[in-house]
Amino acid sequence: MLMYHAVTPAKAVPAWPWAVSLQRFRDQLDFLAAEGYATPTMGELAAAPGRLRGRTAVITFDDGYADNLAACEELQKRGMRATWFIVSGCIGREPGWPADGRPGGRLLDVAELREMHAAGMEIGSHTVSHVRLPEIGEACLRQELHDSRAALENLLGAAVSSFAYPYGAWDERCADAVKQAGYAAACTTRTGWALRDNDPYRLRRLTVFSHDTLGSFARKLYFGSHDVRWRDIAAYALRHLRVS
Repeated sequence: MLMYHAVTPAKAVPAWPWAVSLQRFRDQLDFLAAEGYATPTMGELAAAPGRLRGRTAVITFDDGYADNLAACEELQKRGMRATWFIVSGCIGREPGWPADGRPGGRLLDVAELREMHAAGMEIGSHTVSHVRLPEIGEACLRQELHDSRAALENLLGAAVSSFAYPYGAWDERCADAVKQAGYAAACTTRTGWALRDNDPYRLRRLTVFSHDTLGSFARKLYFGSHDVRWRDIAAYALRHLRVS
């Protein structure tokens, strides 16, 4: 499972680590297509993990920046799909959580989200206000989870079953609350194969960073890890030689 945030139109490497240039995003999609990867939604992965065969990469976007429209268009051109996790309290306007170098401007609006959903993209929840869930009380936790899902279902006219923990912050209390709120699955920012923990509320993802080349992107897919510098690969090979 791959995690993206923003997609910038220029070819230059974005300053924000969690953004990628549109050209690199295109190259990454072309690589997935050439290597025969299927790109189901996260909801499909969670609903039938045992039915997926062959190479599979679930593409996800957190927050819902308006620049993601260009990414959606590139996916559609290739017959690919992805899952977007939307902060429901900021739909169509600037993010309400503290800035850390993220893109300026608004998030996706209602019409855009409806169009994406109609095109086969999955829309999931990222809470109402992008809050760190382990730091809030029970009542606020329930409200963030319930109200976000209800708002998204109302604007889409369809069920919302997927969730992503803001900042990747979660604990067992949060995971249980997500389940009780009616979500079928939730993803973290923990590194590794998506189903490694055999728990639909602790799905792992690989972050695609601004500095990732096509080579490092390919190695991440192969090893299911962020530790894909050549010295990391050499250490991996040495360990396996010793085991064999």
